[in-house]
This record gives sequence, structure tokens and C-alpha cells, in this order.
Amino acid sequence: MARHFTQLDDLTTPYGHIVLAPHLDDAALACGGMLAGFAATSEPVLVVNICSGSPASGTAFSPFAASLHAVWGLPPEAVVQRRLAEDELALETLGADAYQLDLLDAIYRMPTAYGSEAGLFGALAPDDSLVEAMQPRLTALAARFPQAIFYAPLGIGHHVDHQATHTAAATLARAGVSVAYYEDFPYVLQANALMVRLAELGGAARFLPVVTAIDAVLTRKIGAIEAYQSQIGPLFGDAVALARFVTTYAESLRPESGTYGERLWVPR
Repeated sequence: MARHFTQLDDLTTPYGHIVLAPHLDDAALACGGMLAGFAATSEPVLVVNICSGSPASGTAFSPFAASLHAVWGLPPEAVVQRRLAEDELALETLGADAYQLDLLDAIYRMPTAYGSEAGLFGALAPDDSLVEAMQPRLTALAARFPQAIFYAPLGIGHHVDHQATHTAAATLARAGVSVAYYEDFPYVLQANALMVRLAELGGAARFLPVVTAIDAVLTRKIGAIEAYQSQIGPLFGDAVALARFVTTYAESLRPESGTYGERLWVPR
């Protein structure tokens, strides 16, 4: 049974795989097959949900945040709690534990700077403290599990929370922590988005692409993503389209053995 933690000291399982997810759903979307595969071979997996904190009671949401709440079909006062419940179902399906950080999503953290699509998918605001806030927590996590591999977003699509998480993970990598980068899904579906991001990071030659077959767990991955009911419509339209997008992209990666895959980018 998947467990959800909020305190570092409560993490006693020897996790060998730690996934850094900017938001509730990113781990399942990007590497749900990999997580389910680890669980199937009894390899403990921890998903670190970075921006899973709740705005303070009485927070006045920006018009942009309010519009997203409406699209998600969630009550503003309970958005994070409802999304945490979705995450619990998803990670139960995948067999992964969760470590919830109390940091705020960009639309709550800096409602003016990130008060539009352009702001949310643009450059990190100069005074955004997300990297500074998460870095010591991730450093402490890496010290607690020195043998673990950390998985972080490449930052495809430029969502500011994904960029911040990538930056923090890159700092871990420079300190000697094993880090691999996953493809931000569904942003990777955008034309040329992957190549643009790799170019920003110094070019594809800086990474070794590793494709893992997920044939045996593809259905489980799709089922986990379906647990995020509030996100299906905005991201895919409906559950049928969700399954089609996930399956088509997984098939396009062509693992050496198998039909469906997920790809990591490992720094050389």
C-alpha cells in the first residue's frame, strides 16, 4: 500500500529511486510506466511532490488561478486537498510512496508574475524563491539516501515550476548525486519542444538517451493518470484521448525490446 509522508524523518524505507515531481500528476504522466515497473520488481520508489502546499485560508486568488480552478472543476478552497486525493489513488496504482513538500504552486506563490499563460510558461521571475526553498530539502533527501537515483524534469515546455525543479536537480548532480531527466509529458508532444529544450541545456550530445520498455505496465500507467480526474479534460479532452496520446507517444519511442517505452536523458 502506498504511503504518504510530510516529514523527512519518517522516511525509513531504503528508496533506490526518487522522482522529483513539480506538481501532483507529473510523475505519473512522465514516468508512470517506469514507476510501476520498479514496484513490480519490489524496488522501493518515492515520489517527491514539490508544489503540494495549500494556500493560506482566506487567500484571494488571481483571476488566472480562478480560471484554472474553474477549468479543473474544483472548489477554490479545496483544490490542493482534492488533488492530493487524486495523487493518492494514482500512486496506489503505481505502487509508489509520496513525500509531500509544502511549497506553493506558481499560481499561488507569485500570482502577479505568473498571472497568465505567458508568465507561467516563461522565464522564472528574478525574485522567485522556489529553487532556494526546495534546494536544502532535496540536499537533505540525497544525504539520507546516498545510493538513490533521482529523476527530475528536463523542463520541456518551460513551465516555471518544472524549470525550478530542473535547476535544483542539476545542482544535486553537480554535487555528485545520480540524476536522470525525464521528458515532461504532455509538453513533449509540442512540435520541436524536446529539441528546443535540449539545445538550451547544451545540446543532445550532453545526454545519453535511455529508453525503457513499458509494455507490461502501460495499462497501469494510463490507469494512474486517469486518477487525476481534474486534469484529464484540460490536458487531453477526455479519457479516450488520454489513452491515445500516452500510447502513441510511448510507441514512438521504440524500445529495443518491446513496443512501448519511456525515455530518460542521462548526463554524460
